[in-house]
Amino acid sequence: MSTIRTTHSAAPHPELTLPLVGLLAAGAGLSVAALYYSQPMLGELQADVHASAREVGLVPMLTQLGYAAGIFFLAPLGDRFDRRRIILVKAAALVAALLAAGAASAMPLLLAASLAVGLAATMAQDIVPAAATLAPEAKRGKIVGTVMTGLLMGILLSRVVSGFVASHLGWRAMFVAAAVSIAAFAAVAARALPRFHPTTRLDYGALLASSAQLWRRHGPLRRAALAQGLLAVGFSAFWSTLAVMLHASSWHLGSAAAGAFGLAGAAGALAAPIAGRLADTRGPELVTRLGTSLAAASFLMMAAGGLLPAHLQLWVIGLGALGFDLGVQATLVSHQTIVYGIDPGARSRLNALLFTGMFIGMSSGAALGSLALAQWGWTGVMLLAAGAAVAALVVRLWPSRQPG
Repeated sequence: MSTIRTTHSAAPHPELTLPLVGLLAAGAGLSVAALYYSQPMLGELQADVHASAREVGLVPMLTQLGYAAGIFFLAPLGDRFDRRRIILVKAAALVAALLAAGAASAMPLLLAASLAVGLAATMAQDIVPAAATLAPEAKRGKIVGTVMTGLLMGILLSRVVSGFVASHLGWRAMFVAAAVSIAAFAAVAARALPRFHPTTRLDYGALLASSAQLWRRHGPLRRAALAQGLLAVGFSAFWSTLAVMLHASSWHLGSAAAGAFGLAGAAGALAAPIAGRLADTRGPELVTRLGTSLAAASFLMMAAGGLLPAHLQLWVIGLGALGFDLGVQATLVSHQTIVYGIDPGARSRLNALLFTGMFIGMSSGAALGSLALAQWGWTGVMLLAAGAAVAALVVRLWPSRQPG
């Protein structure tokens, strides 16, 4: 078992003020939102760049895959270098990638820009540990929770914003507006964020090696990453195909309608703190089982909704979005509780491993969802999502051979 060498600075960080907490929450939300802006716009984007449904499905897939790779390969650098500098460098890279996506006239450039957006958007995974480092111990949970709320709302409301902007100003305008928002955050953060002292002297290879050791050593970590990744398959399959389905169906609804379903998802996810309190009182294992069950039931309900009259199907989709978003987010909160309790000294790497599994599931779901939509229609997408959620439930129900 290797020893992780750490260093600690004697100089305290400045007081974490409410405006700085708000800035960090906004930065986390704006950066992670960049992963999802494309999803409600895929119908317009597909027509503009003359791509097939299968090709356009690669856009969210590569974005999520870039994010997963960035979490695993870049997030550990926050322990080794000044996190303020990392945040600002990633912000600049994200601005450039978003502008490249907005200027793309052909699929190859758009796909390359989508991958770059995913890599740079991992700035969110540097902001959350920054908040935890700056927060006084007595208020750490509350402050980190506030920043995570900003991140979560960025995920869900990004679809509403992009759907509205794309329907009124075009999909390119959304990417430009996103770049402007990140540039504005970076300008304020450059003045407001303090410098962070490295907490380890391990070189890059040793940091990655220690992450691999954590993965091999802890069964609960592997179960959490696998179950959350399976839920993410269904989550991403739904959101990456919804706009295309609504655009091509008899409803002929545009990106604004697709984005509006994000409001239902946000309503469901806002109830996730209740799941956190339940995990504290009844244990996170119970909540993971309830969350995966709710997600599976919601996807099955939407699959069966195809048998209903057209005007009722939209209501079923809205209710299903509320249900599975609540289930997915409740399970994520509980998985974080499980993972953070494994080794308090390695929480950033444990978090990176959990989210790597989650976003591998996201990228897989985007690709598989597009294939399912092309081959079997919307019902096929929902059955795929339901199957993934049931598999996640099986993982959580399977007895663990390792204690703790």
